[in-house]
Parts: sequence; C-alpha cells; structure tokens
Amino acid sequence: MSKITQKEINQTVWKACDSFRGVLDPTQYKDYVLTMLFVKYVSDVWKDKQTVYKAKYGDDAERIERALRNERFQVPANATFDYLFDNINENNLGELINIALEHLEDANRAKLERVFRNIDFNSESNLGQTKDRNRRLKNLVVDFSTMDLQPSHLDGNDVIGDAYEYLISQFAEGAGKKAGEFYTPSEVSTLLAKLLNPQPGNRLCDPTSGSGSLLIKLAKEVGTNNFSIYGQEVNGSTWALARMNMFLHEIDNGTIEWGDTLNNPRLLEGDQLMKFHIVAANPPFSLDKWGAENASVDQYNRFHRGIPPKSKGDYAFISHMIETSYEEIGRVGVIMPNGALFRGSSEGKIREQLIRENLLEAVVGLPSNLFFGTGIPACILIFNKAKGNNKDVLFIDASQGYEPGKNQNRLRISENNDPNEPDDIRKIVECYKAFQSSNPLKSEKGIIIEDKFAYRATFKDLEENEFNLNIPRYVDTFEEEAPIDIAATQKEIVKLKSELAEVEFKMENYLKELGF
Repeated sequence: MSKITQKEINQTVWKACDSFRGVLDPTQYKDYVLTMLFVKYVSDVWKDKQTVYKAKYGDDAERIERALRNERFQVPANATFDYLFDNINENNLGELINIALEHLEDANRAKLERVFRNIDFNSESNLGQTKDRNRRLKNLVVDFSTMDLQPSHLDGNDVIGDAYEYLISQFAEGAGKKAGEFYTPSEVSTLLAKLLNPQPGNRLCDPTSGSGSLLIKLAKEVGTNNFSIYGQEVNGSTWALARMNMFLHEIDNGTIEWGDTLNNPRLLEGDQLMKFHIVAANPPFSLDKWGAENASVDQYNRFHRGIPPKSKGDYAFISHMIETSYEEIGRVGVIMPNGALFRGSSEGKIREQLIRENLLEAVVGLPSNLFFGTGIPACILIFNKAKGNNKDVLFIDASQGYEPGKNQNRLRISENNDPNEPDDIRKIVECYKAFQSSNPLKSEKGIIIEDKFAYRATFKDLEENEFNLNIPRYVDTFEEEAPIDIAATQKEIVKLKSELAEVEFKMENYLKELGF
C-alpha cells in the first residue's frame, strides 16, 4: 500500500473547500475545514492504536482499554470521524458534529478545553438553512473520508502538521487584508526564526501568535525537543487554530493563551510577566485603539520609556516584548512597518531610549509586497539584551532580494543549500552572523559590511541621525549611471538622421509612382 503524502492531503482538503467557496469568506470556512482535518487525524490515530493493541493483546478488551487510556488523545465512540460519516444523512448533521466536538473536548480537557467553543457547525448565518447546511457538511465529511491518516499510512511524521500549515497559507492567500490576522508568510517566519537562532532549553514566546506558524518555525530551529513554547492570541477562532496546529506538530506542551496581550497579558508567573529567552512576533501593523488610555497605570510598567500614540500600537508591542525577555540574555525579533523606523513624537523618544540602552542590534529592510493583504514596506527589528559593550547596530537593505509573484513577492530559499542558487534568507542570516561574530568597532566611524546591502553603524552614526533608523541613511543603494560618450552619441544621431532622410526620399518616390 502506497503511503499518503502531504501533497495528496493538500489536494484532497483543498477540494473539500469547494462546498464553501462563493458562500463564505476563506477567513470563515477555514475554521470548518481545518477543524475537520484535526478530527479526522485524531480519529485515524485512535483507530491505528486500536489495531496495534488488538494485535498485541488479542481479545483482552481490558488490557486494550488500559493501553488506550495512555494515548495522547482520547476519542469517544460518538466523537470519531467514522461516527460522523455513518450519520451524514441525518437532518441534524451540524448538531451531531458540534456534539462530537464537545465529547472530544470533554475527554481531553487538559489539552482541548475551549478549543472548539468558537466553531459552530450548526450555524445558519454561516452555513445556510438546514437543507443547504446539511448538503455542505455532508460533502465535507465525504471528501475527508477518502483519506486514511493513520500514522502507519503516512509518508513521514511531519506530513499532517505541514499539510495544516500549507492549508493555512492557502486560506491566507485568499483572505485579503484579514490574512495578516492569522498568518505570517512561511519564508518571513523562517527568516525571523533563523535570525533569533533559539537554542535547546529556551523558552520561546509569540505574544501575537496567530495560528502558531512562527512559533513552530522557532521550535524547528532548535533542532531538539528541549524547548518550551508560549503564545497569546486575541482572536478566539485563530487561537483555536494555533492550539490544533501545535498538536498536529506533536507539540503537546505548548501554552497558548486567549486574550489581548497589551490590555490583558495572560502569560504570567505569580503577579509578574513571564520571561522568555526568545520573543518573536508579527503584530498587527500600526494598531489603532490599542489601549493607550490605560498605559500610564500599567501594573507591569511596560511603558516606562514612553507611551506610544493611541492610533499606532507598534511600540506598545515592542515595549511589551522587551519587558518579557530575560535580562542580560533575552532576545526579541519583531516585524514592523517601516514607519516605526523614523516616525517622531513619542515613538521617536521611545526609539532613542531603546538605542541609548543598547538594546537594538539589527534593522533588516524587507522587500515590498511580502505580506498578505498589504503592500506596506516592512522591516525586522532585532533587540538583544546580551550586546555587552558593543553599541553598534547592523543595517541590512534586503529590499531587492526576492522572487516576484503575480499577487505577492516571496523571499527565496535554496531547498538544497546550493550556494549557486539564489537564497535571500541565507544572505541575510549570514550577514547577521558575521556582524555578531566580529569584534566591536574601536573606531567611531561605521564600516560597510557589504556594499549596497549592509552597514555597521556606530552609536555616533545613530546620534548624528537623531536616532532615525530609516535604512537609506545608512545603506547607500545609489547606482551611478554609466557615463555617456557625447561624441559617439552625436555621431549616432547624425547617422540616424541620414538614414531617416534616405527612407523619406524612397517613400516619396514610391508615392509618386502610385500617383499620389
């Protein structure tokens, strides 16, 4: 029996979306499709374990049941995918699916508590009146029934998790501006994870975790299972996707909280903010009404460098992230709109203070049109509490390194690490590592790391620019035009005029011959 591949799962699930296209926005129907994929997977894993234990213990039902109780998930008989398939012709199919999800949640309360509370398979407003709703749900279940997701039938351990990630990215592509609320493009997440370079034993956090893709990239970068993951997400349905995403990537101990990070941080130790080795995020760009009215009395004192403007929450997220990183060893990576580099007023004062405290380590300018639903130019800021005496800041202009696309550009990454293939991510990361490994500059003048790509700025450079971080102030990308040979150009003009006169003369004779 040939094993099912990620590509085959992708194709099957993408086909299952046909029942919803034209009826629901992708930001809505993604929840139904991805939840059903989760139910199908845990059901098939359960079925696979039943088969294994039956082969091992024969007809000893008690021993089989005892062994099953130690599995990752418990799947009650009336919560399995097969149970739903057996009942696809019932006129209350949506209600049966909801009940199955409740039973699945109750049986796995420590893992799945509240995960399915924001998804309603019996919603008339989303799925239509009873007849249409049942038809759509029946098609959905039938489409999923064609896949066998038992682990022994899968082509690798990461197939399901990677398929889930792929599908989220596809939903994001069709979701327009709303996509940024739940997904960061894979290549950007990969770049940020490689820049932060998490190590075994690290605590990893994303305070705006979306569907969890960035956290998963950080986890993979560790290279072992020796890490702990934490996140918080404000949107209930997106929070549920993140929880499921963690389980499908076999990260069972991840802690993802539901709530507003700025106004109600949930990652706490006692009455203090929890601290992390690595904090990474792609917060909503320039969030309006982020909670500035309460910032002056913030019980965690996150805004002691200044309160960002109420209409732009960029530095509110930066302030939170820095305060939640460990002193002396914590590192922060955050994706920001380019305006955060140079806007003045309170943001300028906060930016200056961060630089004076020697927290800022690198500024990476990204290509335009990388993110779903927005063409706003963006950058990555790296803050490092372990800079020591090195007050230099690396500036990278990576805005020209990308693969152009019809709707969206992509950072290129070599699949085989071939040095001859374009690899925008590798170029940025290697430049950053070179900056980190070199000795701090003793001179007061910055040096060019790579012409027209990267520059190492001293504190004096930053001070002279009034702590404006606009990348063109540091990385000179100006291309001189080739000198013009005036004499040769003049000869070419004379030659072209002569040829034109000859053509006009011939044309005039042709017209005369024709009687004009």
